[in-house]
Amino acid sequence: MKEKSSEGVRLDKWLWAARFYKTRAVAREMVEGGKVHYNGQRSKPSKIVELNAMLTLRQGNDEKTVKVLAVTEQRRPATDATQLYEETAESIAKREKVALARKMNALTMPHPDRRPDKKERRDLMKFKHGGNE
Repeated sequence: MKEKSSEGVRLDKWLWAARFYKTRAVAREMVEGGKVHYNGQRSKPSKIVELNAMLTLRQGNDEKTVKVLAVTEQRRPATDATQLYEETAESIAKREKVALARKMNALTMPHPDRRPDKKERRDLMKFKHGGNE
């Protein structure tokens, strides 16, 4: 992997190269939106990434805390991209705990197999709003 140490790499470019986000534009939006924290603080997309920095980032419902192991601006295959960072053990445990809670919640509140038809919708509305309509 080609490493750049002389001038460094922007945070949004590194997130894209490490395959956390599909495009640099999405990576930039996440950083600007406060979804990515660099060493515990909000930062700008132009922040230069340093080795051993701690990043906390949100992807959907998941929050990951990773340590930067290598810096590159080239987007490589996913197997190479995983060598750029290491997720902390606490982060992995927390994500698994949240995933289990989400799974248990889905089991207790199952979704119906299909949408209600017109009569069923009317009955639901009547039930929800008191039946005197």
